[in-house]
Amino acid sequence: MAKPAAAEVIAGDRAVRVSSPDRVIYPATEHTPEVTKLMVAQYVAAVGEPLMRAVRERPTALERWTKGVQPGMRLGTGRPGEHADAFYQKRVPVGAPDYLRSCQITFPSGRTASEVCPTEIAVPVWCAHMGTITFHPWPVRCTDVDHPDELRIDLDPQPGTTFADAVRVAAVAEDLLRELGITGYPKTSGNRGVHIYARIEPRWTFEEVRHAAIGFGRELERRDGGVTTAWWKEERGARIFVDYNQNCRDRTIASAYSLRPRPGAPVSTPMTWAELAQVRDPTAYNLFTVPQRLADVGDPWEAMDARHFSIEPLLRLYDESGLGELPFPPDYPKMPGEPPRVQPSKKVAAHWDADGNRRPD
Repeated sequence: MAKPAAAEVIAGDRAVRVSSPDRVIYPATEHTPEVTKLMVAQYVAAVGEPLMRAVRERPTALERWTKGVQPGMRLGTGRPGEHADAFYQKRVPVGAPDYLRSCQITFPSGRTASEVCPTEIAVPVWCAHMGTITFHPWPVRCTDVDHPDELRIDLDPQPGTTFADAVRVAAVAEDLLRELGITGYPKTSGNRGVHIYARIEPRWTFEEVRHAAIGFGRELERRDGGVTTAWWKEERGARIFVDYNQNCRDRTIASAYSLRPRPGAPVSTPMTWAELAQVRDPTAYNLFTVPQRLADVGDPWEAMDARHFSIEPLLRLYDESGLGELPFPPDYPKMPGEPPRVQPSKKVAAHWDADGNRRPD
């Protein structure tokens, strides 16, 4: 049987070939028709400049759903032996076009890899041809991969909380950022959460930017009892978790204008603060509605690159809290000052020294 004919999508000055254009990536829902692979590539081209504002010159991991976002399918986490239908691609895929640039990054383990570095919209469109629906850019530029130029505040609803709770906390975060003299830019996560970004001067390490996020989260906790920075799920309760570890090396968040692997092809959509306060259903911002929204009102993040801010006010919050370090992600080596990496309910005090190191048995 002959293969289905490929299609082409115009992306900037290039025509990008899209194989299996009729493959269904998102099944139809009660509110949205089905989405094909060609439609995904066309969407990426349609949101070209705003998407490039989020990923340009950044090492970018690809979230690839090559079989589509079908019911029951799972995204792999990299654990040995797990079965998954989708995966994160952290190295440039085989067969990349000659116009695709790469960027060498270093993982927490010390291993290195060459990741995709988008420089023109044809690159994300080609990635869509490869089954990518979500782009995960690092908070650095390829010219300096060790000093983030982006602070990311991830407001993650926990069980018992809702998107409306995240929106409420985002308003508290906006007030705090304004008091600190920092301009924040919010977006929906494409699911239940809210993300807030701020451009920062690229002169601090990942660890220092992470401390800035911890300081910010602790001040949010102080101001709003519905917020937590507790790393262990058993301690979070029905609160909005400020995921400070999203500012670690090799930790990424879905970019602005990325599709998310949820029914109806929702999009992680930039908002003004006033718009965010009025959103009730974040899934209303999807592959079908976001291009027209851009045509009607433009990109709320258009001015983001105009000014980069200091994180010194946030680092002062971290120091003034007096609470010290918090746990790192489990794949990290033991970090200086880190508390014991064990669930509080399973911790036996006699097994750990004052520096958080396990005593020999």
